[in-house]
Amino acid sequence: MMNDQEFRNTVRRIYLGVVLFFGLILMGAGALTYKLINPSFLVFDKEDTTETYVEADDFDKIENGIHLATGFKNDEGLQIVIASCTPCHSAKLVTQNRANKEGWVSIIRWMQETQNLWDLGKNEAIIVDYLAKNYASEETGRRTNLENIEWYDLEN
Repeated sequence: MMNDQEFRNTVRRIYLGVVLFFGLILMGAGALTYKLINPSFLVFDKEDTTETYVEADDFDKIENGIHLATGFKNDEGLQIVIASCTPCHSAKLVTQNRANKEGWVSIIRWMQETQNLWDLGKNEAIIVDYLAKNYASEETGRRTNLENIEWYDLEN
């Protein structure tokens, strides 16, 4: 059986273990709370989040065929596309996509069915024509398969 001193040492070790355990829990809760308040905490690869703003006077400015405020290509129907697309999402969301006329109509139908896009009426044809002309599918991808190749064995 334990003597009085051994019993005290055992209780002291248990007490220190419990205090350490709850201290770690408290520190973890504090760190989690801080992370919730400041999400950029411990983000080491911060992107440049500097946004560029266009002066109201320069909103319609076009340089090198690009509408500076949105990044859209300058072409017939540009203003209708800006008025119809940018109230709900960034122009970058449009410019990063590519589709033919059928594809753009399909995207519009999806937005109408799931994202509460309004009926575009007569503007839909103008928008689809603009997007299909300026943001059509690009023929990129893998190279063609190699043919008529004489393979040889590598020697050590």
